[in-house]
Amino acid sequence: MTLRADAAGRERDRERTLAWLRGVSGELASATIKRLEETLPWYGEMPPGRRSAVGMVAQAGISSFISWFEDPRATPWVAADVFGAAPRELLRSVSLQQTLQLIRVVVEVVEDRAKDGDDVLQEAILMYSREVAFASADVYARAAEARGLWDARLEALVVDSILSGEYDDELPSRIAALGWHGHGEVAVLVGTAPRQLEVDTLRRTARHMDADVLIGVQGSRLVVVIGRATPRDDTPDGEEPVSFMTIATALEPSFGEGHLVLGNEVPGVVDASTSAKAALAGFAVARAWRGAPRPALADDLLPERAFAGDPLARTALVQRIYTPLKDSSTELLQTLWCYLDTGRSLEATARELFVHPNTVRYRLRRVADIIGWDATHARDALIVQSALIIGAMSESAATRRRPTRR
Repeated sequence: MTLRADAAGRERDRERTLAWLRGVSGELASATIKRLEETLPWYGEMPPGRRSAVGMVAQAGISSFISWFEDPRATPWVAADVFGAAPRELLRSVSLQQTLQLIRVVVEVVEDRAKDGDDVLQEAILMYSREVAFASADVYARAAEARGLWDARLEALVVDSILSGEYDDELPSRIAALGWHGHGEVAVLVGTAPRQLEVDTLRRTARHMDADVLIGVQGSRLVVVIGRATPRDDTPDGEEPVSFMTIATALEPSFGEGHLVLGNEVPGVVDASTSAKAALAGFAVARAWRGAPRPALADDLLPERAFAGDPLARTALVQRIYTPLKDSSTELLQTLWCYLDTGRSLEATARELFVHPNTVRYRLRRVADIIGWDATHARDALIVQSALIIGAMSESAATRRRPTRR
């Protein structure tokens, strides 16, 4: 009998408290808005529309608390009750920290107004505030997860567009939506995707090198578009920007086993397709270079790429080696041909050209100054000889196509 009477007494107390809460709900909402203006500077700096939305969330929290106090089992999804009335844009403009500050203000207002209430009400306030705090964290976690998935899909779309070279005027805006911090030159790095890709580690390493990256996985390939945060022209006098090879070397541990190829440097991300094509072509033939470093430059794989039919490599070899030598001096071109044909022998070249070996050395140094490759090194000799062969072939083809005069 005594237990039944105690239960009935608690129920009557709960009904009185509930009636009191309903009666002061409007007063609590007004007091909450006033407290927000007094204690939270960011609330006063908001546009009127967003302030109104925040006020709606605060009022929804008070109303939801009253409903929850009436029957805690009837409203298990607190987040839907409190945040359901808020526009979607509010989650983007109000941070999780600010939301928790908002909850604290609401709870403080209710506690101050109900400080003379019974223990049941005080306990309910504590339990409900805990539920709302966890619900807030859940809402923001879901929003962050959704944004992360969307960013990943958008990033994959951007990288695919760069690789294919088929993109429209919307590419810069899509890249900007990803928070791209690269405003300088760009190069593309292609390698094997690891079993477990640590995207955050890769981005963190790039930031330490004053660069930003776009990451895409295509089957077994990992493609990373590297952009300098500071353009070369904006680098302070006397300082050299970090080379893309240095950045690629720092990113190398994030790739899987196998070859790693860095495309040529281009002025900006809109031109990254050229670098991507070079890197992909180099990656496809890198196994043909037995001593290929990791990472290797796509330009160092020009012979293999040209043999595989890459038109970009054939054009690069002719324009960067054959044509400059031909335009500079037929004597240098003839000396280089002879030097390579005699197995890179200085003495044999000198005998065939009727000059001193030192003259051959001097001419080869001039060749290296003009084209940037030193034919006295085995790998450079292969690149240069490939350029001479392709250049001679293209010149012969042009001669055959030239109409004869009558």
